Amino acid sequence: MRVRELAEWLGATFEGDGERELTGVQSLESAGGEDLSFVSSMKALGQAETSAAGCLIVPVEFPAGRTVIRAGAPRTAFARAVGRLVPPPPQRPGIDATAAVSPQAEIGENVEIGPHASVGEGSRIESNCRIGPGCAIGRRVVVGHDSVLHAHVTLYDNVDVGSYVILHAGCVIGADGFGFVLDGERYQKFPQVGRVEIGDHVEIGANSCVDRAALGTTRIGEGTKLDNMVHVGHNCRIGRHVVVAAQTGFSGGVMVDDYAVIGGQVGIGDKARIESHAVLGSGCGILTSKIVRGGQVVWGTPARPLKQHLEQLANLARLPEMRQELAELKRRLAALEKVSP
Repeated sequence: MRVRELAEWLGATFEGDGERELTGVQSLESAGGEDLSFVSSMKALGQAETSAAGCLIVPVEFPAGRTVIRAGAPRTAFARAVGRLVPPPPQRPGIDATAAVSPQAEIGENVEIGPHASVGEGSRIESNCRIGPGCAIGRRVVVGHDSVLHAHVTLYDNVDVGSYVILHAGCVIGADGFGFVLDGERYQKFPQVGRVEIGDHVEIGANSCVDRAALGTTRIGEGTKLDNMVHVGHNCRIGRHVVVAAQTGFSGGVMVDDYAVIGGQVGIGDKARIESHAVLGSGCGILTSKIVRGGQVVWGTPARPLKQHLEQLANLARLPEMRQELAELKRRLAALEKVSP
């Protein structure tokens, strides 16, 4: 694809050789003469000057002198360009001979079902879906159109997956929530008879788990992105366009409002609420029933506003010095007591 054509498709302006042909994408360090790369900010100017990339997507204020496409948000424009220059593998509609699809399942047009996958009774796979090798889809499951299930995804019974959803390898959606009640000296399982609903344009990383509700529904809202190895407990309600980094765990009944940002290895206690646009720093701990207010940035365990957390870290860093000062004061006090009448 030529630089001129790509710029027009992105709705951006270009400078330099508009007829240069681009065939791939690479980082600034690895790019060659036929590759596209990007500069996210002026801090990377030094790297950009030495890059051999055929074209760069750059901020508007980037200096002139080479073939560039100028964009207000270079990283976003580059992400769109990657999809154009490196398209996904072609769709191969059809059901593999080794797949097990119930006669009572409904399979839409242009659906690809890979080797050793299974689809249960009463389920519906809508048009243009890709079901990877070894996927297990239970009974009464709906997978919306243009969704992709990579290898070995498991959808338990009574799960609804929206359209344009991507579930990476090893996802488990709809397993029982962790519900037990102590009956005398032993635990009895609390039946998990609810369901899971996943909205449109959701992406869930490899080996992540979303548990079904004990009663009612566990919900993941439109556009939300979960990283690898994220656990969403029973009866959680996660809103729209929430992003969650790897190894984060949500206990049962957690509510997360739209556009929250949650870092990696965060632990969130039962029935906590994270309000809209809140930010949870990596590794922090949210106590049971805690409310993190909208727009607030919290860090640490237990989580507290970022300013308080940084002040506490500064005080902890001073402890060795304070200990020495205390020892010196005790020494001086002892000397005064010796000479006092």
